[in-house]
Amino acid sequence: MTTTRPQRTHPQGRPNPQSGPGPSSARIPLRRIFAAENSNYFLLLGVTLFLVIFGLVMVLSSSTIESYIAEQGFFGRFARQGLFAVIGIPLMLVASRMPSGFWRKWAWPALLLGGGLQLLVFVPGIGIVSGGNRNWIGIGGFTAQPSEFVKIALIVWVAWILSTKQSVLDDWRHVLLPIAPISAAAIGFVLIGGDLGTAAVMILILFGLLYFGGVKLRFLAVGAGAIAVLAYLFSKANSSRTSRIEIWLNGCTAEDYSGYCWQPEHANWALAAGGWFGKGLGNSVAKWNWLPAASSDYIFAIIGEELGLIGAIVVLVLFVVLAIAFVRIIRASTDSFGRIVTSGVMVWVIGQAFVNIAVVLGVLPVLGVPLPLISAGGTALIANLLGIGIVLSFARTTSTTPEPTVEQSPAERSRLLAAQRLRSRA
Repeated sequence: MTTTRPQRTHPQGRPNPQSGPGPSSARIPLRRIFAAENSNYFLLLGVTLFLVIFGLVMVLSSSTIESYIAEQGFFGRFARQGLFAVIGIPLMLVASRMPSGFWRKWAWPALLLGGGLQLLVFVPGIGIVSGGNRNWIGIGGFTAQPSEFVKIALIVWVAWILSTKQSVLDDWRHVLLPIAPISAAAIGFVLIGGDLGTAAVMILILFGLLYFGGVKLRFLAVGAGAIAVLAYLFSKANSSRTSRIEIWLNGCTAEDYSGYCWQPEHANWALAAGGWFGKGLGNSVAKWNWLPAASSDYIFAIIGEELGLIGAIVVLVLFVVLAIAFVRIIRASTDSFGRIVTSGVMVWVIGQAFVNIAVVLGVLPVLGVPLPLISAGGTALIANLLGIGIVLSFARTTSTTPEPTVEQSPAERSRLLAAQRLRSRA
């Protein structure tokens, strides 16, 4: 005959929580995920989650006709985007728990892995050509865009290099090596595939990293001049890019309407049709196969048509708030590596968002880059969320409360000002 030992209780008769498993033990992991976080962490996390949810709603609204024509049902693309969001959000939260040393340790391996995946786009049977660009891979029915993960690897690696060279960045040789050849190879593989838009974003990220890393402006000016010359030569090497740039500069003609003018013109009509308050969610006309890439590169035009000018402005404000969250984390960080990584992710997400919106508005020629966190595209969404998760890992270790001031003598203040002048860029 077996006997059971009675459970110990508190004097009031309640079970002792330490005597066995209970509801509190199941809540510990969830509590630890958000333990001891500051306002910067929750501001970035909250705006990111809101943009993802808003993006899912707009993908559902803008992709129904595209999905039906592609024989995926009315909700095929939305379901796929939702699946990638379910994968990306937990990945972001897991990345936010990693220490700074983890990202330093994996800087080189991540760069090599990203470069290896990018090379797969040139392998017959694996690489996929889409829209004239060879920047996709397909394995076992799944497609991915490796260049999105190359962006993350490049950000972490360049930030690691710059953080270890803070005292020698006045020497151009330390800026040039090894950053220039590795970055040129990463961007060059994307350009060989013909994806000018992604390459332009990567160049923007690189210059943002160098600027926030403390590289002198005269070095950046020389690099910008060299990039401008190469960009001009690259644009002239392809008739499609030349035609797009000429149409952007000179406007559309009747002969161009059914060609390169089709997409930008229908985007303008969609925005104009939205008015102040839009036609209402789901009531877009342009998505009925009039506007190519309505759920991806040109989803902002659908936002303007269905939600009007007010909805478009709200999207802009959300990205401004996201930028404020990044800047607050940068200002609060005392780790140069974390500060540079955060600046790189900020330039990537915010810069790409405004490039996408500028293309839709006709301010820039057609480049083919998605709107971060909103456009349809599983690889881009997961990469964006992973990059923001890395920033969240640095935000956890910063404090929003100001450090206590320390009284300094006039001599100490003079030495501090002299040191700051030596570290200045100009």
